Amino acid sequence: MRRARLWLRRIAGIQALLATTACSVGPAYVRPPVATPVVYKEATVPGWQTAGVAVPPSGSWWEVFGDAELSALESRVEAGNADLAAAVARYDQAQGLLRQARADRVPQISAGTDLSRQRVAAGRPLSSGNAATYTVASVGASLDYEVDLFGRVRNSIRAGRADAAASAADLAGVRLGLQARVASVYFDMRGLDARIVLLRQTVDAYQRAFTLTDTRHAGGIASGIDVSRSQNLLSSARAELQSVSIDRQRDEHAIAVLVGEAPSGFAIPVVERQTAPPVIPAGLPSLLLERRPDIAAAERRTAAANARIGVARAALFPSITLGASGGFEAASGALLSAANGFWALGPLSSALSLLDGGRRRGGVQIARGQFDEAAATYRQTVLTAFREVEDDLASQRYLAAQEREQSVATAAAEHTRELALIRYRDGAADYLEVVTAQTTALDAERSLLDVRSRQLQTATDLARALGGTW
Repeated sequence: MRRARLWLRRIAGIQALLATTACSVGPAYVRPPVATPVVYKEATVPGWQTAGVAVPPSGSWWEVFGDAELSALESRVEAGNADLAAAVARYDQAQGLLRQARADRVPQISAGTDLSRQRVAAGRPLSSGNAATYTVASVGASLDYEVDLFGRVRNSIRAGRADAAASAADLAGVRLGLQARVASVYFDMRGLDARIVLLRQTVDAYQRAFTLTDTRHAGGIASGIDVSRSQNLLSSARAELQSVSIDRQRDEHAIAVLVGEAPSGFAIPVVERQTAPPVIPAGLPSLLLERRPDIAAAERRTAAANARIGVARAALFPSITLGASGGFEAASGALLSAANGFWALGPLSSALSLLDGGRRRGGVQIARGQFDEAAATYRQTVLTAFREVEDDLASQRYLAAQEREQSVATAAAEHTRELALIRYRDGAADYLEVVTAQTTALDAERSLLDVRSRQLQTATDLARALGGTW
């Protein structure tokens, strides 16, 4: 055992000596440069101020909407969504690959035992002329170690570490995307809820108008055309109510799947609630590179591709391995005794392919091409992120102006509708004027609800575009 410890210390010394002389033939990594604007263009429009907004805790960006139902749904995504569970599994795989790469840093030690019964011939060379039968037993261990002189192992570990970080960013991106999807579908559903409430009120109003028209027709005051027009408006409103209810059910079913539940056992009651959209501060464009998970993932994959150039270039140089073995072997007597011990240090071997037809240099070219591709993907991801933020900031600004104007238009249309009904009751106008006023008012109310729903969805997408925190 003393000899075994001795040769293990020798191997460790050789390993340390070789590590001090090792070098890496891979290129140093530098993040691909991307031109970053100082500020967002759409956030600096005169008269558009985003300061002074209460900021929710990082990671719980949906709390800024102040909707308890939405917050409860978001909390269920983490535990129930199957896509998120798949992303977690992919992250676990990346961690396993990193662990495998790290295993090459240390010697690979294996142990084994062997027991055999042998008979040797009497006429064998250097024999006494007698046959012999005996049992041989052995127990021992062997060691293999790749001396990482040219950085193959180190660059493989760097690539694995970067891939694991990219997978972690992918996981964060899937989580953020699912959270944004839940919020977007939820606000679309609440917009449909508001339309359902509006249409129910409209059906009631049209029913009263139809009853009035039918009564007037029975008294010979109104014509049959007025009755038909009133019936058309009433039936059309009822049909639209059924159509909107279909869309609302689809949104509810989509939310059920997103939170990991079967639609058959999931329900959200219809309520007339459209919260005011929050104004989300954009912050500085340079911070977007740190907040967006997809940008972080693309950058880490670029780093991994850079490390793999070093792995490919290391194949151009000799691979050096060190072996060692030791144990006990005996055909008689005590097996585990000093007299029956053996050990061997080596071989220290080196191998280099001298002629491969350009295969290894082709591998280097492939690795460089993969790095260039990853760098281009990273730059495109950054540009796309900036575009999405600018789009949402612009939409947020224009929708706010549209909502103000549409509110004025809706109020005017509702006033016109009331005046038309009064004029009809007084006999100062025919029913066509009422029909026109009612149709215009309903269109204006629909448009206003649609704008408010789009404002909430735009705020949701802006939160996603900013990386879920600001």
